[in-house]
Amino acid sequence: MQKLAHKPDYVLVTLIGLVIVLGMVMLSSASSVLGYTKFHDSYWYVKHQFLLGFLPGLVLFLFFSRTDYRLWKKIAPLLLWFSIGLLVLVFIPGLAAGYGTAKSWINVFGFSLQPSEIVKLTFLLYLAAWLEKRKEKVHDFAYGFLQFLVYLGLVAGLIIIQPDVGTVSILVLTSVVVFYAGGARLGHIMLVVTGAAAALGALIAAAPYRLKRLTAFMNPEADPLGIGYHVKQALLAIGSGGWLGLGLGQSKQKYQYLPEVAGDSIFAVIAEELGFVITTLFIILFLAIFYRMMKIAQRTPDTFGQLVVVGVGVWLLGQFFVNIGAMLGLMPLTGLPLPFVSYGGTAMMTLLAAVGIVVNISCHTEERPVVKALKSFR
Repeated sequence: MQKLAHKPDYVLVTLIGLVIVLGMVMLSSASSVLGYTKFHDSYWYVKHQFLLGFLPGLVLFLFFSRTDYRLWKKIAPLLLWFSIGLLVLVFIPGLAAGYGTAKSWINVFGFSLQPSEIVKLTFLLYLAAWLEKRKEKVHDFAYGFLQFLVYLGLVAGLIIIQPDVGTVSILVLTSVVVFYAGGARLGHIMLVVTGAAAALGALIAAAPYRLKRLTAFMNPEADPLGIGYHVKQALLAIGSGGWLGLGLGQSKQKYQYLPEVAGDSIFAVIAEELGFVITTLFIILFLAIFYRMMKIAQRTPDTFGQLVVVGVGVWLLGQFFVNIGAMLGLMPLTGLPLPFVSYGGTAMMTLLAAVGIVVNISCHTEERPVVKALKSFR
């Protein structure tokens, strides 16, 4: 049994709980028409999300929140190989399963699993442990920068050839921020960013559908019946919500006008039904979660714990804003789900596991000097 310094951060747990509850309610509303059309069950998506996403995720959350987070540092090399092994599975005939243009899923006993979602967490844990072990060597070009590029390039490359550029973008964002927080030179960070931008440009040029997404982002009228249609319908849904929304369950765009209403387009339905005021509060809720995590990182005594919390916070907030940016026409469509809200069991389970680790870390944080002084006075 691990020895805890104090109780976990219940404020963070409460904030995450509020997001999940709102997410389940909105998934139930947004997917009702799609569920009835495809499965003759208006609640098909929310039931599957609850049974195959939330409940297993809750078990993982409880397990990780009660397991000393320093254990993951000890098995970090295994986590790297585990990450690579998971990503290789999607290329094995009989296990591999595709959705749209991506081959990012595997079938396990009749259930689909998305390995790249799990790798977001396992690679983060490995990177945090690797950076803590390197310490001052992180500044070194050969032993810090180049080795970081090799590890990141290996994992990101396996995801790119699936292909899943959206997931790679979050993986790279999280890894670069953690690398910088771990002591990397700013010049090395700029090299990574420049290289990533060049690689993204090459990927766009190599695949016509990615070029269409970029063109539609810059000019939705360029493909009014394809990607441009998706962007226009999302903007129409968001604009229709006004200040107070059309009312829960009253979305018009979910009647097969807006693509992917249960997936990456669910934010548009939220804005349409709940309006600008509630949607703004929803955004503030995510910002509060990020702020709470950064406060935990600030008070975490070891580098590994700090980097893990920073990584989870950047992953969560980065994916949140990339999803919203795409729906607002501020960024190209990437297919990234809205954290804790969009349909996707693997994403839900992995995020709950990640939050469980953060909650465990919050049990080991050092008290602020003012609190210590007050206790000493007593």
